[in-house]
Amino acid sequence: MITQNITHKLSESIIDTIGSTPLVNLANMVEKKKFNLYGKLEAANPGGSIKDRTSLFILKQALENGRIKKGDTIVESSSGNMAVGLAQACLYYGLQLVVVVDPKLNSHTEKILKTYNARIERVTKPLDNGGFLGARLERVQWLLNTIPNSFWTNQYGNPDNPLTHHSTMTEILDALHGKLDYLFVATSTCGTLMGCADFIYENNLNTKIIAVDAVGSVLFGGPPLKRLIPGHGAGVPSQFLDTSRIHDYIYVDDVDCARGCWSILEKEAILCGGSSGGMISAVRKYADKIGEDSNCALFLCDRGERYLDTIYNKKWLLRELPESKSAFTPLGGW
Repeated sequence: MITQNITHKLSESIIDTIGSTPLVNLANMVEKKKFNLYGKLEAANPGGSIKDRTSLFILKQALENGRIKKGDTIVESSSGNMAVGLAQACLYYGLQLVVVVDPKLNSHTEKILKTYNARIERVTKPLDNGGFLGARLERVQWLLNTIPNSFWTNQYGNPDNPLTHHSTMTEILDALHGKLDYLFVATSTCGTLMGCADFIYENNLNTKIIAVDAVGSVLFGGPPLKRLIPGHGAGVPSQFLDTSRIHDYIYVDDVDCARGCWSILEKEAILCGGSSGGMISAVRKYADKIGEDSNCALFLCDRGERYLDTIYNKKWLLRELPESKSAFTPLGGW
């Protein structure tokens, strides 16, 4: 009998499986371009998104510093992924969770949260100044004032959010032997964006970081507009964003997100979420500015299963975004 000397890591718990996600060569996406494109497959995290990292790091730091203890209540505002990441980690650590959401929360994510025993608080009206995010944050403050032993993880201002992604950057650089020329990062809280940007700055790297923002987001000074696809962009300014550490930024709209999702599904057989599709479209728009033989990376932030009723539902797309009809037709190479 032939045996193989293969060592597999033993994970001590489900949270021990968070991070160390694959970096996937997206060669089929750029077959007619002379640069390399890689996707950091954050859907491989057990909760299905990059926010597993953020949730775990923030909670571990709070537990270790004595700011929270078993039995306490965690409160957070989320459009979906942070909520799921927190729900999993809270259940593991014996913490209660209250999540403030708005109407853009999709039904699949809501079912996951209820299964994890998270309590859902829903706001139904946006603030005139601040939109749905502003309304969610207002509700968070009310909950903190009414729930004993409650703690706000505050993904919007907790410095442990960007600190989370110093290790994420290390993973990418290790996989590419230190050669990373461009990194595309979707905006939201800007925790991932600035965590990566700070790491690049502090280590004096040559990597150019490109922020991918949503049309209708206010982060780079644009007017607030209605957006259908959650998970990127923001209705209020970011507490983390430092534009001096960002090489460039590019806008994508809901149609770009849908087109990118269908494109990477067709060409790479990867079913990813809306912000990931936005980044695929952003690279496509930016491609002519990328130098030959450059190594480019982006985050495939979450799983596409949570978008089966929206982005991957052709009837929904034609009804809500009729201009997206071309999104799910064969696109050919770049």
